[in-house]
Amino acid sequence: MTDAPTPLDAAWTATLDAPDDDHARLQFYARLAEAELCLLLEREADGDRITPRVFELEDGPMVVAFDTEDRLTAFTGMAAPYAALPGRALVEMLAASDPPPALGLNLGVAPSSRHLPPEVLAWLAETLAARPQEVEAGITEIAPPRAVSEALLSALDARLARAEGLAVAAWLVTATRADGGQGPLLAFIDPAPGAEPTLARALGEALTFSGLDAAALDVAFFGADDIMAARLARVGLRFDLPQREAPAPQAPPGMDPARPPRLR
Repeated sequence: MTDAPTPLDAAWTATLDAPDDDHARLQFYARLAEAELCLLLEREADGDRITPRVFELEDGPMVVAFDTEDRLTAFTGMAAPYAALPGRALVEMLAASDPPPALGLNLGVAPSSRHLPPEVLAWLAETLAARPQEVEAGITEIAPPRAVSEALLSALDARLARAEGLAVAAWLVTATRADGGQGPLLAFIDPAPGAEPTLARALGEALTFSGLDAAALDVAFFGADDIMAARLARVGLRFDLPQREAPAPQAPPGMDPARPPRLR
């Protein structure tokens, strides 16, 4: 086994410490979805085309993946071709295969060594597909969030803290729509171009893996100069998303007195 524990190892150990805790098991699957996994290949990738190495077992085919390159090498005993991809992408790919293979995760080289059968991967792929509904009907009224559970606040805090650069902020409110529906709404302000699907998916995963119904929360997107942004600021609960730091401007050689130009 490798020595340095990873988030997947810690999450799996937590399930062993609390075998009846559904939340602990959900957190293991959340870490699996978030991890970058090294999928063992039959041969080097041809552009975007990959051919996973398939092991034929008595109960069906299996592919193997590892959450570090060192663990893959420990399994194969030598350098081997692999593709690095997010756990969620690997799960979705395997669940859509015909026939769907099992996934050998960190087999024999880590505390999180697991054999995940096709039915587990199918469940996880379906779970990952759940996401809040984007509000399309006009919002007629907004009010402060009501009866917000600690689980919801914790899920939003944890997930939005990892959504660096995807939006400036988000407001949680209670919204009444033109179609008469009412419920909690998370409104993102100034999303990055094309980031809306990513934010909705990330939010859905955060809710689902916290044991909450992703459909119980709607999502919307507004620009900072939209009149709705000002209304949200008056009544909503704000979440600030971390922003990417712009690189510090570099002074031309000789312009910084603390860094004189090099002489050749």
